[in-house]
Amino acid sequence: MLTISINPVAFTIGSLEIRWYGIMVAIAVASLLVMMLRETKRLGIQRDVYSLFFWGIVGGIVGGRLAFVVYDWPHFIAHPLDVFGLEGMAQNGMIIGVVAAALIYMAATKMRFSILLSFGDAAAVGTPLALAIARIGCTLNGCCSGQPSPFNFFPLAVIYTPRDAMAPEYWGVPLYFTQFYHLLWGLIVFGIVWRLRGKLTPEGSLFFFFICIFAAGDFAIRFLRTDDPVLWGLRQSQVLDLAALAIFLPWLIIRMRRFRKQALAGELANQTEPAQNQEA
Repeated sequence: MLTISINPVAFTIGSLEIRWYGIMVAIAVASLLVMMLRETKRLGIQRDVYSLFFWGIVGGIVGGRLAFVVYDWPHFIAHPLDVFGLEGMAQNGMIIGVVAAALIYMAATKMRFSILLSFGDAAAVGTPLALAIARIGCTLNGCCSGQPSPFNFFPLAVIYTPRDAMAPEYWGVPLYFTQFYHLLWGLIVFGIVWRLRGKLTPEGSLFFFFICIFAAGDFAIRFLRTDDPVLWGLRQSQVLDLAALAIFLPWLIIRMRRFRKQALAGELANQTEPAQNQEA
């Protein structure tokens, strides 16, 4: 069985604590930028890359923090100043925040929706990798932990030494290694999305596909988490996962079918035009 005893605090600068979680999130953001620059260049997108990325990060931070505050609302009602910290971020809230910020940016700059969807395809390639890297921070921090596991071997169980990111009743107890499951799922989705680059049409299809497949895996993993149910026995993030699937899966199917019908109609038109010219 794996025991994680690493100090969540990497080092301190005076009274400021630098945690492994923050370091890994910073690396994740940097990796996302590198991947997005690579993909936008491949797609021929030259404008607004850095601006849209910046506002997307801002939206992700705000959305992730708000979702975390809503989840632990009783704590923040009792300690309102804690709202302004960055100690906790909700993954699904971050994704919603990024999408919201991108839509606001599109409206403010009068960007065409098709261009924004191409940006989404570029972001879809690097996002699952970035989320997987960030989960390394969760693993070292001890947050996002699983329920007590009846198993006593890795990877179905992990033991954490005492740390402030985990409730004391879970210290030294075999837990489902949900941080690792999230990390592994992120890498799997990254591999799938990487292989599908340039193969899904029209623009935005890769982004919609990423949202759907990632939400499906995230929904399953969270049954093993310690989060409290909020609706129909489901966790907050599971409700958001279902909402994402309900919105983006039909949207993806409709757009792809419509695009194929238009492409088929265009091919038929091209085939009949030479025949008409010959008859004339």
